[in-house]
This record gives sequence, structure tokens and C-alpha cells, in this order.
Amino acid sequence: MSRGFVILISLWGAWLLPPSPDAGAAEAVAGDSLPVSVRQVLKRYRIPSESVSIFVQRVDADAPVLAFNADTPRNPASTIKLLTTFVALETLGPAYRWRTEVYVGAPVKRGVLNGNLHLKGYGDPYLVTEYFWRLVRGIRISGLQDITGDLVLDTSYFQPEPEDPAEFDGRPFRSYNATPAALLLNFQSVNFRFRPDAASRRLFIVADPNPGIEIENEVKLMGGRCRPWARRLNMQVIEQAEQHKIRFSGRYPSACGEKTMYRVVADASQYVHGVFKTLWAEQGGHFDGRLREQPLPADAKFYHGVDSLPLSDIIRAINKYSNNVMTRQLLLTLGAEKLGPPGTTTKGVQVMLDWLAENDLDFPELVLDNGAGLSREARISSRHLGELLLAAYHSRYMPEFISSLPIAAHDGTLRTRFEESELNGRMHIKTGLIDDVRGMAGYLLDARGRRVAVVSLHNHPRATGRAGKAAQDALLEWIYRRD
Repeated sequence: MSRGFVILISLWGAWLLPPSPDAGAAEAVAGDSLPVSVRQVLKRYRIPSESVSIFVQRVDADAPVLAFNADTPRNPASTIKLLTTFVALETLGPAYRWRTEVYVGAPVKRGVLNGNLHLKGYGDPYLVTEYFWRLVRGIRISGLQDITGDLVLDTSYFQPEPEDPAEFDGRPFRSYNATPAALLLNFQSVNFRFRPDAASRRLFIVADPNPGIEIENEVKLMGGRCRPWARRLNMQVIEQAEQHKIRFSGRYPSACGEKTMYRVVADASQYVHGVFKTLWAEQGGHFDGRLREQPLPADAKFYHGVDSLPLSDIIRAINKYSNNVMTRQLLLTLGAEKLGPPGTTTKGVQVMLDWLAENDLDFPELVLDNGAGLSREARISSRHLGELLLAAYHSRYMPEFISSLPIAAHDGTLRTRFEESELNGRMHIKTGLIDDVRGMAGYLLDARGRRVAVVSLHNHPRATGRAGKAAQDALLEWIYRRD
């Protein structure tokens, strides 16, 4: 995602594929029975077959070739993003864009605004530094030099439910736990860069961008091997009224060279305020105002605005890199656009349920939660996720949807997987991985050139390790080779 603070939620290892069937003959399998190779993998790792749900159907067929435990509700992890992004495509259209607007609270005279500068956000999921820089640049080249008032943010377009970012896994500063906001910059993440300097025997730590935080560096350089470098660092966030302090301690192996770490260390509005001050000063402007949050005053005058990337590009970032907070932004947008602002999770879920009903897709077991899959409660069956894939394949927006999925061995969460396999480049598959859950859903082009929709949802303590991956690989190999 260029310099846009790509957040990679799941990276895959490169374990060997299990033994495949004889190359000259595909396995025979009944529609509700597991392929022999998959059963062998599950038996080898002592995983009960009841923990796996599979749905496989050619996109031009009327019935599945394999539907094993297909009606059992499962936690889908990030594969549920397919439902959120597809409904958004169908509902908003691929050309939909988000708006970020600038207003002034007083006339600008001779380059001076004797009043407040107002920013109103509409939930752009991909407002990253390079685009925010263009917003600030647009204000500057209009002639505005000095701002004597405050920066006032209007975030009323969204009303996300209050939540504890530590609730999911006790890691509140991890980027995947960022929460949505109508003005969300860089997914609320700071890129901490660690650069050892052998000459001075010091470790330099830089925040990029710096949202107005102070870094206290107590880290000591050490010798030895690099791995595992991140486990030897401690980070403490000390909240202060004016400026948060981030204290780093521990040891850093000099052999690691330069490394980066993305963390959420300020709330969304503080982040915007801090980065705005930095960029405004870098572009020669003067601003010492504070942060305020309130709805846009009726007498504020429009001054400048920018549009986001189109939705077709946004869902590529979401699905290829499994970005949670972008998905949640999308869900709130659905609610605000179709049921009126403010956008809420409840409204967004209702829009999705309404769309399913309107399109004769009855998913009674569906539990959407936040629409991103970072959840212990989300549920869907492999059959219904497969039916969604089939509907998407026959949609007017099929090209935009399929192109949003990771390509085996080429990009996204599948970039380093299947590189030495015949499946290289033959799959567009969305992956999902949280504790005790491994999922995949997408399309495979088999050895005969037939496009196949495939879903595998695996809920078991061993699913997230080597065993779960081996079972997935065996299934994909069977689909690729079958007659």
C-alpha cells in the first residue's frame, strides 16, 4: 500500500505440501465425504474431521462436488470480509468515494485565518499520509498561511460503539485492534523505525509520522543473532494531557539492522491533530492551536476538499492485506449511506442483512459482529460463504471483486505461499487466521481450466498451526487435480 502504512494481519509459512494422489488419477469422493488425502492429514495430526467444514463447487455447476459439514456454523475469521466487501460493491458501486472536507470559521485575509480551521470526515478508510499531505497542500496553495484558532474535528458521521481495544486479545496497541472513526488517518498506526548505529553504540528510534508524541529511549544495543528482536523490546504508553510519552526499554541486537514496528499509541483525533501540525509546519505554515471536537457550525464556510480512492481500490487493500479497521469503516459507511448518519455497526449489519434478503440469500446462522472477522462470535457456514462466492462470480462487479483477492504466490497474504507449486497464480483466495481458527475462501482454476469456488473453515486448537495448513493444502491439491 505504498507509504500508506500497510497493515499485514496474517503472513503464511512455507511448509511442504502433503503427499498428493497419484498424478495420473484424481481421487474419487462422494459429495459429503472428505477426500482421502485430507482425511490422511487430519488423522496424522489427530484432528477430528468434525472440526472442518468444506464447500466446493464449479462456478458453472448447479450442485457442489464436495459439501462436508457444510451447514455447520463456524467462526470464519477474516474470510467474512468477503461478505462485507461484496455487499459494499453491490450497494455503493465500485466508483464510490469518500469525502474529507475543510471549512473555515472566519474569512481568510492576507493569508491569515483569525479563527478555527474545521475538518469534517466521512470515514475514508484509506486516508494515509500521502493523501493527507495533499489535503494540507491544497489548503496552503489556496493562500492560507497562518491559523490563529484551533483545529476542530467533526467526526459525527460515524458513531462507533465504545469498546476496549484490549478486549479481543489483550494487545490494545496492535494495529489490527485499531477502532473506526470518521476521521481516521494512517489506520491510527505509527511506524516506529529502529536504527542501530554501531559507531555511537546507540539505537535511534523515529516515529513516522509523529502524531505529537515524545519518545523516551532506554533500549540498549546488544550482540548476537537478530531473532527474535521484537520480543526483547518493551513499550509503555504514558498518557499525558498535552503529549503522550512512549517509553521503549529492553535490548536490541545490532545484527538486526533497521526494523519497523506499527503500533496504535494515540486516539484518532489526537493523531490527526499531531500530524496536521507537523505537515503544516513543514509546508511553511504557522499553527499553534489546540485540538477540539464538535459538529460543524452552521456558519462555517467550505474551503477545500479531497476525495478518496474509489471503492474498487479500497476493497483490494482490504482483502489482499486483511485490513480490519478498513473493513469496519466500510461497514459504518454502509449504515450511514443507506440508513442515514451517524453510521453505526448496527445500521451497517442491517444493510447487509437487507441485501441478503433482497437477493434471496438466506443465511439464518449468520452472526456478523463487526464485519471484519476479528471476533470470537462471528459465524457463517461454509455452504453459505460458498453461495456468496457463486453469487459474486455471476455479479456485474465480478471482475472488481475477484481482483481484490490475494493471488497465490504473488501478492497479499498469499505472496509467499505456493511459490513452488502448480497452484502458483491459479488461485484468488481470501485467508483468515485467529487463535483456533483457520479459513480460506475464493476461487481456484483447476488443471482443466475450470473455475471452482472453494471454502474451508477449520475451528480447532491445531488449525492455526502446521496441521491446519497441511489440511488446506491437501484440499486445494485435490480440487486442482480432480476429473
